[in-house]
Amino acid sequence: MIELTLAQIAEAVKGTLLRPESASALVVTGSVETDSRLVGQGSLFFARPGEETDGHLFVESARANGAVGAIVDHAVDSVIPQILVEDVTAALGALAKFVLAQIRLKTDLKVIGITGSNGKTTTKNMLREILTRFGNTIAPIESYNNEVGAPISVLKANFETKFLVVELGAGGVGSIAYLADIAAPNIAVMLKVGLAHVGEFGGIETTARIKGELAHSLTEADIMVGNADDGYVRDMPTKAKQVWFGTAPDAQYRATDLQLSIDGTSFEMHWPDAQIAKVTLRILGEHHVMNALAALAVADQLGINRQETVAALEAMPLAERWRMQLTNRPDGVSIINDAYNASPDSTKAALQTLAQLGKSGRRTIAVLGEMAELGAFSREQHDAIGRIVVRLNIDQLVVVGSAAKLIHMGAEQEGSWGGESKFFESIDEALAYVRGMLVAGDIVLVKSSKSANLRHLGDDLLEVQP
Repeated sequence: MIELTLAQIAEAVKGTLLRPESASALVVTGSVETDSRLVGQGSLFFARPGEETDGHLFVESARANGAVGAIVDHAVDSVIPQILVEDVTAALGALAKFVLAQIRLKTDLKVIGITGSNGKTTTKNMLREILTRFGNTIAPIESYNNEVGAPISVLKANFETKFLVVELGAGGVGSIAYLADIAAPNIAVMLKVGLAHVGEFGGIETTARIKGELAHSLTEADIMVGNADDGYVRDMPTKAKQVWFGTAPDAQYRATDLQLSIDGTSFEMHWPDAQIAKVTLRILGEHHVMNALAALAVADQLGINRQETVAALEAMPLAERWRMQLTNRPDGVSIINDAYNASPDSTKAALQTLAQLGKSGRRTIAVLGEMAELGAFSREQHDAIGRIVVRLNIDQLVVVGSAAKLIHMGAEQEGSWGGESKFFESIDEALAYVRGMLVAGDIVLVKSSKSANLRHLGDDLLEVQP
């Protein structure tokens, strides 16, 4: 973050600085944190009430770790200077907006905002790989994309930052509009409107409206980079210049001749001026081609050298840990661990990749767990995934956890299977079964939402048993 005095911060967040006579001139020189364990010398601590605990209980710990001050919604018994606000989370957003405005007054910072039901983190990581070659780049770690994570990411920027990449996650009506107001992106990436969070929002149309809040926030001076293959994205009204990526014939940034192998994914990249480049990703899965197109389109709109952007993407070994993470065991078994997150769309895409790889003659095994946050759509969508597994001719299905049992039942009821699907209540039982069945040449996909914890099962499968 840029250096600010506590007095300046209090004004920015419309708070009251307690003991102003002794604290107003103190300068925040470190990071902004909501976790006292991450506080370092010169940090500012936001004592945010959480779902499991209250940050106010850790103000003294933050002081001991080097915090200069704390943002609180009630005074805490500590000698650390405190800024009193009505809402700590809202104050975090207000400070992020203020800091970004100060940076923009003195620099030509470019902010790229990314939203979509799937692919945000992968696209963010691709952009970070590209943009860091051309200037100081800030991009969030993991999925820092909500009302806390996104402002924290913004507050890592300073006067040396050239590119800031921000994920905007949907948390309900108005959530993306709130984050867009803070980040005010120059370029907005609209990836896909899918079934992630559909249970929480009540339907895909509501999801589309929420995602569309980013498009609506843009001005005539901004650029919207949109998925031409998604009808919901195409229908989003915006004042911004619209640039399209995808496989649709009218996409300015278009992919053709997609090829998939265990070594990665390749495609022909068509640029707006009709130039064509061959792109070979080490990242597994045809669905990541769309993320790559989005990243390439953003870089091109920023005027960055095309050859170097392609080279940056081709050098990426994986999208992120537990996201289509391929490991080839020494005994000839391949494990694809994609169990950091799961929605019906991303699960179907991962299964399609597995099926395509199986056409080389290798046996395919899908180990699937719950797709969370589907609400009233959960039964229908889990059942549908089981049937998709059968229709894709996956050789073996292993379903883990009672919340995912309908995947197993859907597969069993599809009609053409007899015993190829197995269900286990516990991860340990499933792990033992899969380990016992593996032979050289098998390809195993592990896919679930993070809450199902199958990513650890995927890690355990990397060990070759004697």
